[in-house]
Amino acid sequence: MTGEARVEDYLALLKPNVMQLVVFTAIVGLVVAPGGIHPVIGVIAIVCIAIGAGASGALNMWYDADIDAIMSRTANRPIPAGRITGGEALVFGLVLSVFSVALLGLATNWVAAGLLAFTIFFYAVIYTMWLKRSTPQNIVIGGAAGAFPPMVGWAAVSGTITMESVALFLIIFLWTPPHFWALALYKQSDYGAAGVPMMPNVAGEASTKFQILAYTALLAVSSLLPSWLGFAGPIYSVVAVITGASFLFLAWRLYRTNEDVPMRKAARVVFNYSLSYLFVLFFALLADNLLARFGMFA
Repeated sequence: MTGEARVEDYLALLKPNVMQLVVFTAIVGLVVAPGGIHPVIGVIAIVCIAIGAGASGALNMWYDADIDAIMSRTANRPIPAGRITGGEALVFGLVLSVFSVALLGLATNWVAAGLLAFTIFFYAVIYTMWLKRSTPQNIVIGGAAGAFPPMVGWAAVSGTITMESVALFLIIFLWTPPHFWALALYKQSDYGAAGVPMMPNVAGEASTKFQILAYTALLAVSSLLPSWLGFAGPIYSVVAVITGASFLFLAWRLYRTNEDVPMRKAARVVFNYSLSYLFVLFFALLADNLLARFGMFA
């Protein structure tokens, strides 16, 4: 089995698709933070955050190999497919975890390193080992793990945790439930077969759709926090209003759709939109701050 492992299989353990969003939001947090950081140190910080996120993914795949083998969208992951052993994935994840935290602490500061260490622990232990299989609120609470990267990037520059960085955390935290519950609505048979208590399987479709709508409304409001706190300008404000209203409309349409096939299609639309939503929102924040630094919105 171990002889069949390729470099691509170890890269797959890092969940590169998830890592893209983690890295991008961390970059935004790092760039938007007050003060400055040497470009080389900034690159090292982002690489450390990426490696830490990848380590979390590897530990998640190690622990979840049994249910990954049951679910259609995860059955071809390296461990259930037999290309990497669980032990190899565990060692890989632990080594990357220690390396990323230690290097970030030495390169920047130990506040950022501590946040990264807590992020890895939260995702691998609190979410993967405890919440995911025990409560339909797994995504709500566990979503904190994916919301920490911009705080880590911010702390790498400033060495502090501020209201501004908490606002970035809150946006991603509130984005996570509608994002994953929309996926769960059209993949609920997979989660049911694997015994994962996702909201549609436990509370039903109607309750899940209402909660998606409620969290989307909270998200639309929280997305305006950067403007209210004064670290975003007109570009971000306009984008936040338009994208938030669009997200809310799609969530409302899903809530009003009851027939099975149209409902699953509407859920897929919400899920797909949510993928681009966060990228667009954080890109607008990045653009706003870069333009302000060049004096365009001074």
